[in-house]
Amino acid sequence: MGIVFGFLAGLLFGVGLIVAGMSDPAKVLNFLDVFGSFDPSLAFVMGGAAITTFVGYRLVWLREKPLLFSDFQIPRRSDIDSDLVIGAAAFGVGWGIGGFCPGPAWTALPLSAPGTLVFLPAMLAGMALATVMKDRKTGLASSS
Repeated sequence: MGIVFGFLAGLLFGVGLIVAGMSDPAKVLNFLDVFGSFDPSLAFVMGGAAITTFVGYRLVWLREKPLLFSDFQIPRRSDIDSDLVIGAAAFGVGWGIGGFCPGPAWTALPLSAPGTLVFLPAMLAGMALATVMKDRKTGLASSS
Protein backbone atom coordinates (compact mmCIF):
# COMPACT_ATOMS: atom_id res chain seq x y z
CA MET A 1 0.00 0.00 0.00
CA GLY A 2 2.93 2.31 0.72
CA ILE A 3 4.08 2.00 -2.90
CA VAL A 4 0.67 3.13 -4.18
CA PHE A 5 0.62 6.18 -1.90
CA GLY A 6 4.25 6.93 -2.79
CA PHE A 7 3.37 6.80 -6.48
CA LEU A 8 0.35 9.05 -6.00
CA ALA A 9 2.39 11.54 -3.96
CA GLY A 10 5.10 11.57 -6.63
CA LEU A 11 2.51 12.01 -9.36
CA LEU A 12 0.93 14.93 -7.51
CA PHE A 13 4.37 16.47 -6.95
CA GLY A 14 5.29 16.07 -10.63
CA VAL A 15 2.05 17.62 -11.83
CA GLY A 16 2.60 20.48 -9.38
CA LEU A 17 6.10 21.06 -10.79
CA ILE A 18 4.73 21.19 -14.32
CA VAL A 19 1.85 23.52 -13.41
CA ALA A 20 4.24 25.80 -11.49
CA GLY A 21 6.56 26.06 -14.49
CA MET A 22 9.49 24.37 -12.77
CA SER A 23 9.94 21.98 -15.72
CA ASP A 24 10.71 24.95 -17.98
CA PRO A 25 14.42 25.73 -17.60
CA ALA A 26 13.97 29.19 -19.16
CA LYS A 27 11.52 30.14 -16.40
CA VAL A 28 13.91 28.89 -13.71
CA LEU A 29 16.91 30.66 -15.27
CA ASN A 30 14.89 33.89 -15.55
CA PHE A 31 14.09 33.60 -11.84
CA LEU A 32 17.82 33.27 -11.09
CA ASP A 33 18.75 36.18 -13.40
CA VAL A 34 18.17 38.98 -10.90
CA PHE A 35 19.96 41.63 -12.97
CA GLY A 36 18.53 40.59 -16.36
CA SER A 37 15.18 39.16 -17.36
CA PHE A 38 14.11 38.46 -13.77
CA ASP A 39 10.82 36.55 -13.38
CA PRO A 40 9.69 36.58 -9.72
CA SER A 41 6.78 34.14 -10.24
CA LEU A 42 8.71 31.16 -8.84
CA ALA A 43 8.98 33.00 -5.52
CA PHE A 44 5.24 32.39 -5.17
CA VAL A 45 5.82 28.69 -5.86
CA MET A 46 8.48 28.59 -3.14
CA GLY A 47 6.26 30.56 -0.76
CA GLY A 48 3.35 28.20 -1.37
CA ALA A 49 5.61 25.21 -0.80
CA ALA A 50 6.96 26.71 2.43
CA ILE A 51 3.45 27.40 3.77
CA THR A 52 2.22 23.93 2.78
CA THR A 53 5.24 22.32 4.44
CA PHE A 54 4.85 24.42 7.59
CA VAL A 55 1.17 23.51 7.99
CA GLY A 56 1.71 19.90 6.92
CA TYR A 57 4.43 19.28 9.48
CA ARG A 58 2.33 20.82 12.24
CA LEU A 59 -0.50 18.42 11.37
CA VAL A 60 1.75 15.36 10.99
CA TRP A 61 3.49 15.94 14.34
CA LEU A 62 0.10 15.74 16.05
CA ARG A 63 0.08 12.03 15.16
CA GLU A 64 1.80 9.42 17.30
CA LYS A 65 3.10 7.58 14.22
CA PRO A 66 2.77 7.85 10.44
CA LEU A 67 -0.11 6.15 8.63
CA LEU A 68 1.99 3.68 6.63
CA PHE A 69 5.09 3.10 8.80
CA SER A 70 5.82 2.14 12.37
CA ASP A 71 7.76 5.33 13.15
CA PHE A 72 8.80 8.65 11.65
CA GLN A 73 11.99 8.58 9.54
CA ILE A 74 13.77 11.64 10.93
CA PRO A 75 17.35 12.53 9.97
CA ARG A 76 19.59 12.35 13.02
CA ARG A 77 22.59 14.31 11.78
CA SER A 78 22.73 18.06 12.12
CA ASP A 79 26.41 18.74 11.48
CA ILE A 80 27.72 20.58 8.44
CA ASP A 81 30.70 18.83 6.86
CA SER A 82 32.67 19.27 3.64
CA ASP A 83 30.59 16.63 1.82
CA LEU A 84 27.41 18.61 2.52
CA VAL A 85 28.93 21.94 1.46
CA ILE A 86 30.46 20.51 -1.74
CA GLY A 87 27.24 18.67 -2.61
CA ALA A 88 25.11 21.76 -2.03
CA ALA A 89 27.48 23.86 -4.14
CA ALA A 90 27.44 21.30 -6.97
CA PHE A 91 23.63 21.17 -6.79
CA GLY A 92 23.38 24.96 -6.94
CA VAL A 93 25.85 25.32 -9.80
CA GLY A 94 24.11 22.55 -11.77
CA TRP A 95 20.74 24.18 -11.16
CA GLY A 96 22.04 27.60 -12.19
CA ILE A 97 23.71 26.32 -15.37
CA GLY A 98 21.04 23.88 -16.48
CA GLY A 99 17.91 25.50 -15.11
CA PHE A 100 16.84 22.17 -13.61
CA CYS A 101 16.97 20.45 -10.28
CA PRO A 102 16.35 16.68 -10.18
CA GLY A 103 12.55 16.60 -9.76
CA PRO A 104 11.70 19.09 -12.49
CA ALA A 105 14.27 17.51 -14.81
CA TRP A 106 12.34 14.23 -14.71
CA THR A 107 9.03 16.01 -15.30
CA ALA A 108 10.56 17.89 -18.25
CA LEU A 109 11.68 14.67 -19.95
CA PRO A 110 8.30 13.74 -21.46
CA LEU A 111 7.70 17.42 -22.28
CA SER A 112 10.88 17.44 -24.42
CA ALA A 113 12.16 20.55 -22.68
CA PRO A 114 15.39 21.84 -24.22
CA GLY A 115 18.50 20.49 -22.54
CA THR A 116 16.73 17.68 -20.70
CA LEU A 117 18.50 14.97 -22.68
CA VAL A 118 21.84 16.52 -21.73
CA PHE A 119 21.03 17.42 -18.13
CA LEU A 120 19.53 14.11 -16.99
CA PRO A 121 22.43 11.86 -18.09
CA ALA A 122 24.91 14.36 -16.63
CA MET A 123 22.95 14.41 -13.36
CA LEU A 124 22.84 10.61 -13.19
CA ALA A 125 26.56 10.39 -13.97
CA GLY A 126 27.27 12.92 -11.22
CA MET A 127 25.16 10.94 -8.75
CA ALA A 128 26.99 7.72 -9.69
CA LEU A 129 30.36 9.45 -9.35
CA ALA A 130 29.38 10.84 -5.94
CA THR A 131 28.36 7.35 -4.81
CA VAL A 132 31.66 5.85 -5.99
CA MET A 133 33.63 8.62 -4.29
CA LYS A 134 31.69 8.20 -1.05
CA ASP A 135 32.20 4.42 -1.11
CA ARG A 136 35.91 4.94 -1.71
CA LYS A 137 36.14 7.47 1.10
CA THR A 138 34.24 5.15 3.47
CA GLY A 139 36.44 2.20 2.42
CA LEU A 140 39.61 4.17 3.03
CA ALA A 141 38.40 5.38 6.42
CA SER A 142 37.48 1.87 7.58
CA SER A 143 40.81 0.34 6.44
CA SER A 144 42.92 2.83 8.44
